[in-house]
Amino acid sequence: MSALRRGPLAEREFRLLFSGQALSVIGDGIAPIAVAFAVLDLTGSPTDLGFTLTATYLPMAAFLLVGGVWADRLPRRAVMLGADAVRAATQLTIGVLLLTGSAQLWQLIVLEMIYGVGHAFFTPASTALIPATVSPGRLQAANSLLGICGSVGFTIGPAVGGAVVATAGPGAAFVFDAATFLWSIAFLASMHPRHLEPSPSQRFVRDLADGFREVRSRRWIWVSILAVGLVLMIQEAPIQVLGPVVARRHFGGAGAWAAMEAALGAGTLAGGATALRVSLRRPLRFANLCFLLCVPASIALAIPEPLVAIVVFQFFAGSSIGLYVPLWDTLLQERVPPKLLSRVSAYDWMGSLAFMPLGFAAAGPIAALIGIRATLIAGGVWCAFSVAALLSVREIRTLERLSG
Repeated sequence: MSALRRGPLAEREFRLLFSGQALSVIGDGIAPIAVAFAVLDLTGSPTDLGFTLTATYLPMAAFLLVGGVWADRLPRRAVMLGADAVRAATQLTIGVLLLTGSAQLWQLIVLEMIYGVGHAFFTPASTALIPATVSPGRLQAANSLLGICGSVGFTIGPAVGGAVVATAGPGAAFVFDAATFLWSIAFLASMHPRHLEPSPSQRFVRDLADGFREVRSRRWIWVSILAVGLVLMIQEAPIQVLGPVVARRHFGGAGAWAAMEAALGAGTLAGGATALRVSLRRPLRFANLCFLLCVPASIALAIPEPLVAIVVFQFFAGSSIGLYVPLWDTLLQERVPPKLLSRVSAYDWMGSLAFMPLGFAAAGPIAALIGIRATLIAGGVWCAFSVAALLSVREIRTLERLSG
């Protein structure tokens, strides 16, 4: 604990940012469980669930660049406050519709689209705000702590979500998620991060072009974005669509899916804790190697193995993600000029998520055509191929940290 007090949490602005996210991320962990079983309760269709998830991720990907530009033009804290307010309103509305028994699928889809837009504005602003809340020597530790915070949320969140859905229904879970956004707003409103001069006034397209030029000039960035985006489409999207179906058919439903998601979150917690303590000279090479741990998770779910085996493999997959994200964010924050960081982060998130809506929409029909097992196994094989392709790029193998 004393080590944490000497680290990023010793700095007031980061401490407030961390505290605001501590509860909000639990709501983020609850949301996938609530969405999955709200749709399955309404229609019972994996294809409808895929379309609902598409409705969240499509506007998220479409508006990330817009959010990145405005986060470089406006105070990033203000952008985050507005985005949290929008997401609180959408989740509360869905919760009320479900609790009153008046929800229809089209309403969930429309509200999830609005939620996705809010997320698109929040994410690039939050990534770029971190360096303004903490000293440079504590940057990796700050990213790791936020990663750990998210991991705790995605460990506790699914467990809480499964319990709430099983006892009070998906509507109550959405209401809880809305309350966590209000918690985040309270802490963001108290912050006074270091001032950063906004980007000079110029045409919106020019702002986008400047960010794209920065991404294109660094091969390690654009290759990684493309590879991760394809893995999320081919491996992760089918897991999110077909995983609840496997859980319902073979393991009893929401509780089993919550256990799988909680194990993934616990793994990211372990990976984030590792990133908090390690100092790697070439972090990207090591982080990409760790992605091989994601492969068995798809295979185990496809067979399916006993639930305990799936949970263990989900933990390993989560550990690789928990390690990768803070190392990647730190490299971006070190090497990208601050005035461009929100836009580069937006390109990063957009590229990573751009193919997800297609993956969500296609997972159900493809599984109907070739089977759930073949669809999930194909995702695991693609993940292994992607790791090999990434490590063939010299910049990814040799890129070094700029600070300890």
